[in-house]
Amino acid sequence: MRQIDVHKLSDEARFNGFHGKVLLWCALIIIFDGYDLAVAGIALPSIMKEMGVTAQNAGFMVSSALFGMMFGAIFLGTIADKIGRRKAIAICIFLFSVFTAAAGFTHDPYAFSAMRFLAGLGIGGVMPNVVAQMTEYSPKKIRATMVTLMFSGYAVGGMLAALLGKGLIEAYGWSSVFLAAGLPVILIPFILKSMPESMPFLIKENRLSELKKIVSQMSPGYRPDDNDRFALPSEDKAEGAPIGKLFQDGRGFSTVMFWVTFFMCLFMVYALSSWLTKLMASAGYSLGSALTFVLVLNFGAMIGAVGGGWLADRFHIKYVLVGMYALAAVSITLLGYKVPTEVLFLLVGLAGASTIGTQIVTYAYAGQFYPMAIRSTGIGWASGVGRSGAILAPIVIGTLVGMSLPLEQNFMAIAIPAVIAMIAASMINHRRSASASHDSVSVLTPAASAMAGK
Repeated sequence: MRQIDVHKLSDEARFNGFHGKVLLWCALIIIFDGYDLAVAGIALPSIMKEMGVTAQNAGFMVSSALFGMMFGAIFLGTIADKIGRRKAIAICIFLFSVFTAAAGFTHDPYAFSAMRFLAGLGIGGVMPNVVAQMTEYSPKKIRATMVTLMFSGYAVGGMLAALLGKGLIEAYGWSSVFLAAGLPVILIPFILKSMPESMPFLIKENRLSELKKIVSQMSPGYRPDDNDRFALPSEDKAEGAPIGKLFQDGRGFSTVMFWVTFFMCLFMVYALSSWLTKLMASAGYSLGSALTFVLVLNFGAMIGAVGGGWLADRFHIKYVLVGMYALAAVSITLLGYKVPTEVLFLLVGLAGASTIGTQIVTYAYAGQFYPMAIRSTGIGWASGVGRSGAILAPIVIGTLVGMSLPLEQNFMAIAIPAVIAMIAASMINHRRSASASHDSVSVLTPAASAMAGK
């Protein structure tokens, strides 16, 4: 009888077509998610004009989606550890596709806000699930790169929204960019069929034939046997309240630091994605030029995410994060000052790399920090608590915009959270992370070790 450790097999697997398929599905989902999120910021000036709302009220309208995202991240992140990750992801796609499209049919701020809240449940819920999925199925040597590569789809979605937004809003009005967001719903049956389920979930449900098929695809050296036993390390047996496990085994302080980091990072991300177009327009740029800044912001985010992941696989992920938050503080502060246009584009790109890009690396670190069975819960709660920063950002910056403050003060308000995030990230105790414990303790039996080495 062989005792099989799925952690070890996943860690030591070589990248193959199976990993590529998981990466493709997760990245595609994140592209749609990124589009749905960016679309409100892109259309905001047109919506404000048509509905006749003030900057502060527009901030509340944008925040309604973020409020939904907070609940979605916590509830749908946690429920995935109970009903399976695949089902949770399908529910999220349905929510964000159908209700973003529905927002395009609304004509008043209240109905728009209600639709965006419901869409937000799906947008927020899908993130912890795809991060947990990608972390679980990535070889250890390239894990951070895989997660950040997948999450760079978020920036691709933002760029897609900016590119489509220019043409669609001018030709068909703001509602057209929302209606286009309904298309991903047709992919749900394919995702339910093709996406692998979480391995600890399959073990707990005793669905061993399905598990063996997944493991043999993930690690072709594995040969299924009727007598194979799949045991979970004690840290992955999510018995009792999953939220309570986030504070066990010395993880409590670091969990709170993750929450602070997520709060501050998401504040910056949503302040920029919601108000960059409007701030640049008020600084004298045309709407077309202001949308170009959104493109540059998201292009920078993609470079920052992939580059940050590459650095995190080669150096300590925690210190890579601290450096990225320091860059955010400097680049965002400088955005408020008059500089040549070329330098301004560079600063916007750096701001994207060190906010949206850093958020993605922060997700990757949270994914590595928590054990497999509570990974969705850990990321979900960090993301959910962080959403309160995302909710506040459009309202706070909207209020500042309404006060007609100098441009540099608006950007300074967005930069201060970078300094707080840098301090919080530096205080996370990496010795308590699941990835650190796997480095020091092997839970494989000799027979399984021999098998994994084949």
